[in-house]
Amino acid sequence: MNDQSKYVVGVDVGGTFTDVFFLDEKTGLCEVAKVPSTRPDQSLGFIEGIRTGVKDFSLLSTVVHGTTVGTNALLERKGAVTGIITTEGFRDVLEMRRRDRPTTWGLWGQFEPVVPRNMRLEVPERTLADGTIYTAVNPDDVKIAARQLLDAGAESVCVVFINAFANFTNENIAIKAVRDVWPNEHVVASTEILPEIREFERTSTATLNAYLQPPIGNYLQRLESALEEGGFNGQVLIVQSNGGVMSVDVARRLPVRTALSGPAAGVIASAYIASVAGFPNVITCDMGGTSFDVSLVADGVSALSAQTSIDFGMVVRTPMIEITTIGAGGGSIAWVDRGGLLQIGPESAGSEPGPVCYGLGNNRPTVTDANLVLGRINADRPIGGKLDRLDVAAAKVAIENHVGIPLKLGTLDAAEAIVRVANSRMAGAIRLVSIERGHNPNEFAAMPFGGGGALHAGALLKEVGLKSALVPRYPGVTSALGCTIADMRHDFVQTVNAMLDSMDIADLQSHMTEMAADGSKLLNDADVKFADLNTQFELDMSYVGQTHTVDVALPIKIQNGTLTVTRDIIHDAFVARYGQVYGRPLQGIAIRVLNLRVSVIGRRAKFDLELLAPKAGGTIASAQLGDRDVWVDGSWHVATLYQRLVLPIGAEIAGPALLEQPDTTIFIEPDLCGTVDKFGNLVITRSQET
Repeated sequence: MNDQSKYVVGVDVGGTFTDVFFLDEKTGLCEVAKVPSTRPDQSLGFIEGIRTGVKDFSLLSTVVHGTTVGTNALLERKGAVTGIITTEGFRDVLEMRRRDRPTTWGLWGQFEPVVPRNMRLEVPERTLADGTIYTAVNPDDVKIAARQLLDAGAESVCVVFINAFANFTNENIAIKAVRDVWPNEHVVASTEILPEIREFERTSTATLNAYLQPPIGNYLQRLESALEEGGFNGQVLIVQSNGGVMSVDVARRLPVRTALSGPAAGVIASAYIASVAGFPNVITCDMGGTSFDVSLVADGVSALSAQTSIDFGMVVRTPMIEITTIGAGGGSIAWVDRGGLLQIGPESAGSEPGPVCYGLGNNRPTVTDANLVLGRINADRPIGGKLDRLDVAAAKVAIENHVGIPLKLGTLDAAEAIVRVANSRMAGAIRLVSIERGHNPNEFAAMPFGGGGALHAGALLKEVGLKSALVPRYPGVTSALGCTIADMRHDFVQTVNAMLDSMDIADLQSHMTEMAADGSKLLNDADVKFADLNTQFELDMSYVGQTHTVDVALPIKIQNGTLTVTRDIIHDAFVARYGQVYGRPLQGIAIRVLNLRVSVIGRRAKFDLELLAPKAGGTIASAQLGDRDVWVDGSWHVATLYQRLVLPIGAEIAGPALLEQPDTTIFIEPDLCGTVDKFGNLVITRSQET
């Protein structure tokens, strides 16, 4: 690489591999790298991945990181020892949840909250639902509780009072009292995280934020120190679950916003690549080593969810890209249950020891082992640079012992059964986000990425009825690429809980202006160059008597530092949105405004995707590598092998074919055809349509 260049680098840390995307700002050239993830300290793989492309970190201008540290800490219950100080009589909100159970039809359910009962302390205080202070909090009581938590070993603490969303006063007094005695910065107020109605969701989100502050803070500190030791003096940004990025300082304060950081970056990249390529409707299919993540993008816009559950009882209420995850990655283990049915996952071999073919001690077959035995993966060219060769013989033995013999199948049939079950599970996830939500899959293209997604693109296209598949130029590092183009975004919420006919519009407008100003300040403090700034205003609204709300975008903009909102604008926007969601609005029923939401977005400049296109001069003949037998539908087929990155624009490749590149392998099935577009994407369609 050019020593005089400055690079924007995207780093996505997955369960098996750490993916890196390098963009040379001077020349416009792009390069990719994939190295094994390092657990428990992901920062080691992060630094190693960057060093594969840039030795001198002073040449880095911006590093954007999609991380799974927060997700793993939650799933593995490895956050900090956390305490809660709450209103007298409400210490069990976190444990009671919504009175739900892990198994809906079970007679009982075991649930251990991340904060045990002895670490949840109460103090006398009470704020009424209308904001009236019924009982003022005593700071001395709060300090006594804080010291008790410290003595019990708490590293962080969360203060969450009943109805604090309606009046912050008691919670503010309590937070000041805690900070007077707490030895570190890990002190969280629920109203600083989520000043919104619904006690459990606010308690859960704020508590998980406190639970993550120490491990995320320590991880980011290790990253910054390692980068600085290499001479780095640029900007580090962290991808949020909403698809935007934030500064390291904000990430330390609000780590709960990184809960789905890595997968979100992949969706952002997919939406941008697909839209530019002429595919506004896509279903993203991220198949990594551990999981298969699916998200729907309609008209170029990814769907956002107001909240999600990282695991049972771990509710995070903050805007997130809507992603459905199942345990069907390349490392997912195939096994036969007691009823004689073949199952895939959710247990994964991960990166250590990895699939059987890695030869690192695992003897249970995975999806990757099945694809290898079927001839769809080149044993002599494994991705990731971790191994020189994959052990086909060991993979066959594992498949035969754990699947073939129990199901009385030959080794090849057993391997194909593993792939078919995996495909079926992935197809089910795609149907969940498309058909079951009113979308016609024939109007969408699949966009497979991750290390394994492109091997299954054709099967998913046919099984679900999608019109095509769009394989990006670098499928294995799409999430890392997404890091480099993600916008900076900050979301705010405030409960209003008023009737539209009688609410104080001037007060609402004041809140909107103030929240927009807070977001603009965060953008300015980040010291990042933006191509454009946008502010979006939404209200959660419903008819009186309804439990669920609809999200209503207001068609207003800030002009010359001011904005104008009227009751009629709100009413008309709600009627239109309600009709869009439910078919038609209701008549003669009063309308309620529950929450105000404000999103402030700094649009970062996007690089020209034509920079990813194949270099001129390549030919189909020069890209050919030979051929290999591939087992498909119960028989052998001769598949032509190609160097995918050498194929020229306009190249048409008929299946069966295998397109190899450093970060993934693409399998074009016998009745499908692939065409290279001007951005280097591969568009896969049914042969009769080409």
